[in-house]
Amino acid sequence: MAEVKLLSGNEAIARGAWEAGCTVGVAYPGTPSTETMEAFATYDGVYAEWCTNEKVAVEVGLGASAAGARVLATMKHVGVNVAADPLFTAAYTGVGGGYVVLAADDPGMYSSQNEQDSRYYAQAAKIPMLEPADSGEALAMAREAFALSEQFDVPFFLRSTVRISHTRTPVELGERTEHVATEYRSDPSKWVMMPAFAKGRRKVQLERIDKLSAWADETELNRIEERSEDWGIICSGAVYQHVRDALPEASVLKLGVTWPLPAEKLSQFAASVKDCYVVEEGSTYLSEAVRAAGIALSQPAKPLPRDGELSPGLIRQAFGLELPPHAAAAPDIPARPPALCPGCPHRLVFKELSRARAIVTGDIGCYTLGALPPLSAMDTCVDMGASVSMAHGMEIGFGEETHRPIAAVIGDSTFGHSGLSSLVSTVYNRGKGVVCVLDNRTTAMTGRQGNPFNGETLQGRESREMDLEGIVRALGVEDVRVIDPHNALEVRQNLKSAFASDELSVLIFRAPCVLLTRQVEPAFEVSSKCTGCGVCATLGCPAIARDPEIGLASIDATLCIGCGQCAQYCGFGAIVREGGR
Repeated sequence: MAEVKLLSGNEAIARGAWEAGCTVGVAYPGTPSTETMEAFATYDGVYAEWCTNEKVAVEVGLGASAAGARVLATMKHVGVNVAADPLFTAAYTGVGGGYVVLAADDPGMYSSQNEQDSRYYAQAAKIPMLEPADSGEALAMAREAFALSEQFDVPFFLRSTVRISHTRTPVELGERTEHVATEYRSDPSKWVMMPAFAKGRRKVQLERIDKLSAWADETELNRIEERSEDWGIICSGAVYQHVRDALPEASVLKLGVTWPLPAEKLSQFAASVKDCYVVEEGSTYLSEAVRAAGIALSQPAKPLPRDGELSPGLIRQAFGLELPPHAAAAPDIPARPPALCPGCPHRLVFKELSRARAIVTGDIGCYTLGALPPLSAMDTCVDMGASVSMAHGMEIGFGEETHRPIAAVIGDSTFGHSGLSSLVSTVYNRGKGVVCVLDNRTTAMTGRQGNPFNGETLQGRESREMDLEGIVRALGVEDVRVIDPHNALEVRQNLKSAFASDELSVLIFRAPCVLLTRQVEPAFEVSSKCTGCGVCATLGCPAIARDPEIGLASIDATLCIGCGQCAQYCGFGAIVREGGR
């Protein structure tokens, strides 16, 4: 009897890849995809690595595929943007060993800067896309996708959403099937995409699309579930589960392949019901594609939400159905906005940037929380690496008109991802300003993964730790400083002198993430010297509170890690170690 386990969608995809004989895994960590590669890396007989960014990951994977290995590349939806360049051309070259690319979308933006439907990439790049509706399907589709990739000579997308990625459902485990890599043979007409060869591969691609379209109508991954003839729902992924819960009597065309769509099956399904609907979340990809296939669609009584995740309740409301009884949330539940951890080495940097009234161009990482009150010290955050580029652009745009200093803030992992190329451009064009690299020795936001500047690899292989300050100096930046971010005076003085300079300054604020060291010193407490000035509360430390009536501060000893950041800002000496030490 097969073993059954509860696995998240991410874990199931990793398992499916392993069972299919995949031997190479490449990724850049990004929620909600991160755990997939972490899980894959634990299996025997595989090689897995964190790459500097998603483009590099796809290219490393394409090289391994060309050599005959089966390859899994994983990334979140915005990572697909970064990887799009090689992906579009990989749809021309095709593959050697089977190549599967996970695109983990985030409807509702639980951990992302935008909502994005990766199915549009499948449509644009002409890369087929599979879309599981639970962990069992995630494992099965991942396992099958490698053979399909080799059958059609093209990478296959596997799309998940946050609800699939992080929800655990029962999965039947299988045995690993070892894959024998095909022998590599030099073939420039397939792999060298200069125009003369690319024109030929374009014709190969068009022939492939016809074959994929026929396969989409035949595969059992797309299935019709016949129930009521009055109405039918076309849906895919996690939305299928919500539709079954909300509309149990409706017939359903469940799409496991969302590009290309099965034209004949769509027509057959639409003809079998009186009213045909598409239910999807955060996008109109599916409804547009179904209409383009010549299917007339009906509209629910009320429009479905245009953003965020769907739920059974929202679907029932759209179709004019009553909601099942449920208890309303209590109205007095306090808000719990995210905050930098107690003792976070980023906190004082943002505090001093705020004191300096700097315009701060930010980046993607946990330090993005510096934008929130009470620190309120970040003005922009667009994409990875944009902090450095936008700071340079602001210097150009303002010219001599602004008297406020401008600073870019970027983490060590993000600097390796794409900040380095932005800095090269700034140096090349003789840009000025201040770049703050918050080097907390890890990729903290996605779970403390390795990166080139801490030298830790995914599977603990021997590595090289990149010399961050040496690399920056090699680019031609003369003013490079390494600063203790826990020392308020040192942070303040270095920012002040850098802002006064006419040259480009790179300030590296280096101290490990508190979740790496987990070092806890004796806690601090507030003595009777407290005047209620409130300065300590402006640090935004979760361990510090103020009495709303009398205004005096207090420190929660169960949260305080004894970093002493707050004590440096108390002008009355009221914050002391517990017991007055």
